Amino acid sequence: SLALHKFLQQRSSNPAGRPTTKPHQRPNLDEHTQHSTMKFSLIALSTLLLSADALLSNPLSQKAGVSKGLSDRTYVTRDIKTPDPVPEEGQQAALELMKTGRLYRYNVKPGEDSVVSLCEQEIAEYMGFDYCVALNSCGSALMLLLKTTGLQPGDKVLSNAFTFGAVPSAIEHAGGKAVYVESNMDHVISVADLEKKLEAHPDCGHVLISHMRGKVADMTAIKELCDKHDAILLEDCAHSLGVRWGDKHTGHMGKACAVSSQSYKMINSGEGGFLLTNDGEIAAQTAVIAGAYEGLAGKHKMVPGPEVFGNKPTELPNYSIRMSNLAAAVVRPQIKTLDERIAKYNKRYNDLVEKLEAAVGDHIIMPQLTPGVTQMVHDSVQINLKPKFTPEMIQDFLDECIAHGLPVELFGHKSNARNFVNWGFAPADEPLPETAE
Repeated sequence: SLALHKFLQQRSSNPAGRPTTKPHQRPNLDEHTQHSTMKFSLIALSTLLLSADALLSNPLSQKAGVSKGLSDRTYVTRDIKTPDPVPEEGQQAALELMKTGRLYRYNVKPGEDSVVSLCEQEIAEYMGFDYCVALNSCGSALMLLLKTTGLQPGDKVLSNAFTFGAVPSAIEHAGGKAVYVESNMDHVISVADLEKKLEAHPDCGHVLISHMRGKVADMTAIKELCDKHDAILLEDCAHSLGVRWGDKHTGHMGKACAVSSQSYKMINSGEGGFLLTNDGEIAAQTAVIAGAYEGLAGKHKMVPGPEVFGNKPTELPNYSIRMSNLAAAVVRPQIKTLDERIAKYNKRYNDLVEKLEAAVGDHIIMPQLTPGVTQMVHDSVQINLKPKFTPEMIQDFLDECIAHGLPVELFGHKSNARNFVNWGFAPADEPLPETAE
């Protein structure tokens, strides 16, 4: 990263390689040269999401498969989407579990706690919740957030226009109709537009806030708006495990929240999710719908007592969307290392952003944290390109990154699942110019 940073400084100040007496002064460039400088300067972004061992700084030969002209440039040799390995403790726990064959969460002896139950307890303790139910995915958890808080078929749900397609999919799965709220350059929901949409849709009873990439909007203002308009606030914390708003973990401003353990999150079981709440009714419904039929709720640790369950096992459907013991076994040791990894990721992010802003600050805008976020988890990096970039220039940049072994995702791409124009199953009913920009 440092070598690349130095290269960019040299390139930006002297794009043609000409002698100069002022090496740190940016020259006036014509459009063609400016385009070229932007293109090369933005290669600094090839360090996004990378660990230190992901780069080769030494010149690579043509035999190594590097295209002509790149042999003296940094080249990424590691797939940046490769997650951290499961801790050895998790590997051994999974192996021992497989020897028993007891992968089903309820296949435990009387008086024993399943691996899933222990995992639920540890996640709930980390986040500060009374109740937790582990599920097969965060998408299932999002769907149950809505169903267990009274969403009826056709009911409207206000949510971010910038998020992953799994969020509107969960709204559709729950039978609701998504109404999108603008997102801003900090990649969070617009509080001003949320207020407008709540006023324009007085019949909307649910607001599902997605903390996309761990970035949190002004949750105090959002909670006040929801209370004012009698709307139930729910939080998608898929990306915000470890992120704190004020003196609490994210998820506590809403009535319930969902966390993910999909491979690209802070805890990794391949697929998985958790619904967390302090509301016993929501927890009981979630456990039953997830698959706690007959008296199986008694094998949970993090749900309310039998008096809350009542006749729910015969009144509610069983969707069979439980987490398995195998998934929980690999998650549990990762919970222990969360704080250590958060500190490491945050330092890496801050170091990288400092270099990016010094090298290419004229071309990018970094999303800013909302005041009120007391701990962030920077396990990934996002940037905004300034408006001067044409589609052709952006494509040149993407191509250049690929040539260096680093595919970079463009959120606004016509095929990106985070672009609201691609949600044909739940299309926007009105333009969203701020999010589109």
